[in-house]
Amino acid sequence: MKKGEAKRFGLIGLCAVFALLFAGLGIWQLQRLQWKLGLIAKVEQRIHAPAVPVPNSRSWKDLEPDSIEYRRVYAVGTFIHEKEALVDALTERGPGYWVLTPLQTADGNIIVNRGFVPQDRATPNARPEGHQARIQKVEGLLRITEPHGRYLRPNRPNEDKWYSRDIAAIAKARTIAVAPFFIDADAKPNPGGYPVGGMTVVRFRNTHLIYAVTWFGLAALAVVGLWLLRKPSRR
Repeated sequence: MKKGEAKRFGLIGLCAVFALLFAGLGIWQLQRLQWKLGLIAKVEQRIHAPAVPVPNSRSWKDLEPDSIEYRRVYAVGTFIHEKEALVDALTERGPGYWVLTPLQTADGNIIVNRGFVPQDRATPNARPEGHQARIQKVEGLLRITEPHGRYLRPNRPNEDKWYSRDIAAIAKARTIAVAPFFIDADAKPNPGGYPVGGMTVVRFRNTHLIYAVTWFGLAALAVVGLWLLRKPSRR
């Protein structure tokens, strides 16, 4: 076989591999698109459904995140304000903190993200009207723990610096046993106006269709390459 022919067949093989690979990636992205659309529809249904009791402690170790996250739930108990933790937050209201406070219920402790406070309301003394030792009903969205911290900003438990809502780490630092999830409290006003609840951002990045079009476009270019190489060059 001549050197030119060998090169041509090598390019044909390469184009064929690329065409199959890119087409496969495009099909995979379409499958991911269907999964993402299903997830968005499921979450939309959950966040607008009536609130149900929070899962009982017997089921905590067997809970599957996909089956419980963003469910609207409620719990009844008393806040343990001395165990609260502040988690760094950047919101539409500006920089500040999420106030995470354990709620002592008859079935165990559950951490509640009571809402957002600006930096000048970070200390408990700046919002004493919100620290009421009474039984309360808390309603909101069930959320899954956010371990380790944010990219380039890991949680620093030894310094009590928190950049994500890592429930296990916060509970360990506060020496308290809690559920493996937390509740994002709804917009029910707190005494004195703080913390501000109901600020859960329910948004899912969905670029799978763009990626699918890109991969299929590359597969089409590979097929064009195959077509151009179908006959030996005259040169």
